[in-house]
Amino acid sequence: MIVWVNGAFGSGKTSLVEELRPRMPEALVYDPEWVGYLLREIVEVPTGNFQDLPLWRQQVADLAVRLVQEYRRPVLVPMTLVNPGYLEEIFGVLERAGITLHHFFLKVAPDVLARRIDGRNVTPDGDPEREARARRWCKAQIEPCTAALDTLPGDTVILDGELPLRELADEVLTRVRAAG
Repeated sequence: MIVWVNGAFGSGKTSLVEELRPRMPEALVYDPEWVGYLLREIVEVPTGNFQDLPLWRQQVADLAVRLVQEYRRPVLVPMTLVNPGYLEEIFGVLERAGITLHHFFLKVAPDVLARRIDGRNVTPDGDPEREARARRWCKAQIEPCTAALDTLPGDTVILDGELPLRELADEVLTRVRAAG
């Protein structure tokens, strides 16, 4: 089983997964952003968005499948994924592999997202110049992420990302357990 926590940058995906982790101690946490960081060190990313690399999408899906198959444990995935084609591509691989997918999207007001992005480090190394570029990029994604609500798969569970983390985690666990 995979619990994919989706939403704009600053919506609380990683924080929600951190809240879920002690409640699902058997779960693995898999952040596909690290696959992007690795690829960015190896190849050029012409668009600046590693999700545009077919290899990123393939590796993200394949590693998720292998984690579930090899370790037989739930996998928690905090990752923004709003391009309908990319979402279909990755989720299609999971479906063909027979993996149960629970897809949650954290909906947060754009002004709240901008404040949250300004209040945190968004790059792994904390380099000030890279931080500024990354913040600008994250903020530029707010509108496309908000607009993506209309294109998400029908079984996506939309959550109010402005609720306390404890309540959000309760909701996720209730829905995952109810689905069996």
